[in-house]
Amino acid sequence: MLERIVSDAPVFLFVAVRCFATIMTLPLFSSRTVPRTAKIALAGYIAFFIFPQISLADGIFSSYKNYISPEGNFSLEYIFLLAGEAMIGIILGFFVQIIFASFSTAGQFFAFQMGLSASEVYDSLSQVENPLMGQFFNFMAMLVFLQNNWLQMLLLNGMSESFKVISAISIVDNSRFLAEFMMKSLALLFKDALIIALPVMASLFLINVTVGILSKAAPQMNLLSEGFPVLMLTAYLLIFVLVPQFIEFFEGCFKGGLLEIEKLFIGLSGGGQ
Repeated sequence: MLERIVSDAPVFLFVAVRCFATIMTLPLFSSRTVPRTAKIALAGYIAFFIFPQISLADGIFSSYKNYISPEGNFSLEYIFLLAGEAMIGIILGFFVQIIFASFSTAGQFFAFQMGLSASEVYDSLSQVENPLMGQFFNFMAMLVFLQNNWLQMLLLNGMSESFKVISAISIVDNSRFLAEFMMKSLALLFKDALIIALPVMASLFLINVTVGILSKAAPQMNLLSEGFPVLMLTAYLLIFVLVPQFIEFFEGCFKGGLLEIEKLFIGLSGGGQ
């Protein structure tokens, strides 16, 4: 196996670059707390098992053989193909990032109504400043993602299938489909975020309206100062009650997201034309 890796080093580098780019953009592994050495080792480990399935003689990678010299010398065309493989890995990781972004966005929607909009701290998973509720949903979604072995399916089955149907050349040929797919994914992000946040947002809105009406009717009661802890307690109670439904919805989002990734593979391979 090592002899074949050495003899076909340019092809192995294609596989390793795509795996490394995917790992660098996945929600969990993109965190700075994960050592760079571990990311490189994992990318090499995955590439080691996928590489025997790749051949320049047939399959999607057969379009690369005209750009690789028999001596294995590097050329400008080869560098562009490596950049294309890295772009494929970034696209896959970015799409998974979009799925997780819907959960943290849902927390941001009602964090302002709860009075937690000022409690933004650095989120190591999303690597942005995120309110506490956004981090909570992001962390809960990550636990669901790991518990159902979807990470293993994405890194092993998903990566293996991507090498059968997608190449850097197919990305260029189907660039319009890719742009439309990403725009559709961003629209689904906000739709899922609103579905998650709507029960809490609606309840807090009704409490705000009630407190406003009572404060107008009896200004001497100063209900606005008492409404803040009521908002927080109500929101925490709703989240506690709705956690099973949230987890079920997260699972549905991940299943739908993996199906969308399959559609992405089909579309980029020319099947969606």
